[in-house]
Amino acid sequence: MENRSLRSLAMTHSLVGFATCLCLIVFYLGADVFGSINDVGNAVLGVLSGVLAWSCQQVGLRVRRLLVGVAVLGAAITVVGSVLVLTEATGFFLAGLVSSLGFALIGVWLVALSRSLSLRLRRSALIAGAVMLLGLVTAPGIAMGLDDMDTAPAWTFLGGLSWAGTYLLFPAWSFRLSQAAQSRTLL
Repeated sequence: MENRSLRSLAMTHSLVGFATCLCLIVFYLGADVFGSINDVGNAVLGVLSGVLAWSCQQVGLRVRRLLVGVAVLGAAITVVGSVLVLTEATGFFLAGLVSSLGFALIGVWLVALSRSLSLRLRRSALIAGAVMLLGLVTAPGIAMGLDDMDTAPAWTFLGGLSWAGTYLLFPAWSFRLSQAAQSRTLL
């Protein structure tokens, strides 16, 4: 993959991330249709994240293949979370826990990738990935089948903070990556 393709992919990832976040905000403001749009956007963002992890390998941003595999697995898990809520197999809370876990696995890759990036990209990748890692806290809630926000233990909300990494910090990093790919200052 050449830098121009990586630039386009990173920019698309960034725009989908920010748009998905905006859909969630509009949904909470009362426009119910944006809930489903957010769920689809969440799955698309997950898939784009997996493709981004794979593509970074192709331009010389090296991390262990196992970690790229972890990111791709995380991408698949985010899609499962979206499917769970879109098909009404679970409520939004349990589906959100599942997606949080998926994005946390992508965060593992992002933290590892940060070591091979230029200083300009390193800090933002490390911070975004670290915040996304909070989604790992959701794993016991998934195993417990927690699907009611009103009765969920307080610790599950720590995992909810991971969405700031997923919907804001990670797309911001992707935007910066697209700019660095244009100027060829990735490493």
